[in-house]
Amino acid sequence: MHAVHSVLASGPRAFYYSPELHPRRLATMLPHLPLDSLTVPVQMRTASLSARALARFRAVILLVPPDIGSGWKKFPHASLLAALHARKARRTGDTLTATLGDAATLLVIGYAGAESSMFQRLQLAQKCAKLALEAEPERVLIAHLLPSAAAETAVLAAVAALEAGAFALPAFKSKPRRGTRLKEIHVAQRLPTAKLTSTVACAAGNNLARWLTALPPNELDARGYRRHLQRFAAQFKLGLRFYSEADLKRLGAGAFLAVSQGNAGRDAGIARLSYRPRGARAPQLSLVGKGICFDTGGTNLKPHKSMLDMHTDMEGSAVALGSLLALIRMDSPLAVDCWMAITENRIGPTAYKPQDVVRALNGTTIQVIHTDAEGRMVLADTLALAARTKPAAIIDYATLTGACVYALTERYSGAFTNRMASRQAIETAGADSGERVWCFPMDEDFDTDIDSGVADVAQCAVEGKGDHILAARFLNRFVPKQIPWLHLDLAAGHRHGGLGAIGTDITGFGVRFTLQLIQSGWPRTGRAS
Repeated sequence: MHAVHSVLASGPRAFYYSPELHPRRLATMLPHLPLDSLTVPVQMRTASLSARALARFRAVILLVPPDIGSGWKKFPHASLLAALHARKARRTGDTLTATLGDAATLLVIGYAGAESSMFQRLQLAQKCAKLALEAEPERVLIAHLLPSAAAETAVLAAVAALEAGAFALPAFKSKPRRGTRLKEIHVAQRLPTAKLTSTVACAAGNNLARWLTALPPNELDARGYRRHLQRFAAQFKLGLRFYSEADLKRLGAGAFLAVSQGNAGRDAGIARLSYRPRGARAPQLSLVGKGICFDTGGTNLKPHKSMLDMHTDMEGSAVALGSLLALIRMDSPLAVDCWMAITENRIGPTAYKPQDVVRALNGTTIQVIHTDAEGRMVLADTLALAARTKPAAIIDYATLTGACVYALTERYSGAFTNRMASRQAIETAGADSGERVWCFPMDEDFDTDIDSGVADVAQCAVEGKGDHILAARFLNRFVPKQIPWLHLDLAAGHRHGGLGAIGTDITGFGVRFTLQLIQSGWPRTGRAS
C-alpha cells in the first residue's frame, strides 16, 4: 500500500446543540468552520486484489463496463458476480450490490459506459457512494474493470462522490444520530497526483460552500459570517479587509447601502480576502459572491414558500469562498481576491423602496423598481470595488434570478460574459467538470429594457421576462470593458435530490466548474463585447 495523497486526517463531523441551552451560551457553541474535517484521506493501493484483501473493507465500489463479458475473471468472487450480472441486461448508470465472503463485504457495482459524459460519471458515482456509505464503513475501496481510457475519470468521480457523501452538513438535533464515519478512501490503482489533488481540493471547496449555505440564518448573519471569515483568513494566512457600512458610505457605495439600510443592525459590509503566493502582488483573478444571508424580498415582500429557504441566498459568496479554498489547497500560483457582499434584505420602516434613486460606487445612478432584485444591487458595488484593483479577470457567483431557473431548470447554471468569443470555452469547461453551464446572449440592445427616465439605469424591468439576461446587462455596467468578466447565475445551486456527485439539495455548484475553467486557460485574449 502506498499513500501518495492524504488530506486532513480527521473525519467529517456534525454539530449539535441542546435546545434547553441559554441563548447567550448557545451563541458561543454554534459550529465553527470545519476546516480540519472537510475531506477524508485518500490512499492508493498498488498490490493486486484478492478475496482476503477485499475482506478488510466493509464496502467496495467496483466500476465496470455494461458489456463486461468475461472480464469478471480479473476480480475475486468472479463466478458469483458473473451470475448476478447475467440475471438481466445492464445499462450505463445501473448499479448492482452483492455481499461477499465471510466478512460480508458490501460490493457496489456501478456500470460506467465508455462514452459517458463527466456529468453522467458523477451521477453514477453519487449513486454508488450513497449505497456504499449506507454500510457505515470506516474505509471504502474503489476498484475498476474498465478500459484504461475510461478508468481515470470514473475513479476520480467516485472519489469526489465519496468525499461529498461522507461530509456532514450542520445539524442541530438534541439527540444526534450515531454512526460510523468514513475515515479513509482507498483506490486500487495509481492516479496522477495532480489530478487527485485537484479532485480532493474541489471536494473541500464544495463541502465548505454547502456547509456555509446550510447554516441557519440566526447563525450565519452578517456578524457570524464575518467571524467565520476571520477564522478562515487566520487558518490560511490570508489578507482580510472588511468594508463596513461607514466605509462604504465614504466610498459612495449607495447600491449596497440601499439594501442593507433596512437591517436591524449595522453589521453588513463587503469582505475582501487576498491570497498571494510567493512573489505575487496584483490580483490575477477576483472571485465575487452574493452573500444575502436572508432575503425577505424587502418592501416587495416574498410569500411564505418563496421566503422559506432564503437563508441560502448567500450561496454565491460560499461558492466564491469554496473556489478560493480549492485553489489554496492546490497551491495555485495565481494571486486571487475573494470579494463577498454580506448583508440581509429586510422589511421595515428604513428599508429601501421602489422608485428610490441611488448612486452606485462607480457613479452610476439607479432607479429602484423592485426591492427583491437586491442581489444585483449589492453585486454592482462589489464588482465596481473589485474592479478598482485591476484584476486580470473577474468571476461572480449569485443565486440571482428565478428566470434562470425557469430557462434551464436546476440542472444547469446560466453563464454571461463580456468576452463572447470565450463562450465555447466556458460551456466546454462546464461539460468537462460535470457542472454544466449555458451561455446566454449579452447583446447591447437588451439595455433598452432597463432604460430609465430619471436615472442612468433601471434596476430591473417591471415585467419578469428575460430577467436573468437583464440582470447580467445591469451588472455589466459595473465591470470595465478591459477586464474579462464571467457572471454565473446559480440556477443549479439548489436541486431536490442533489446533482452530479452531490446528494444534498444544496449543491455548492460552481467550485468544480471554476477550477476546470481556470485550468483550461480562461480567460484567453479576446475582444471586449
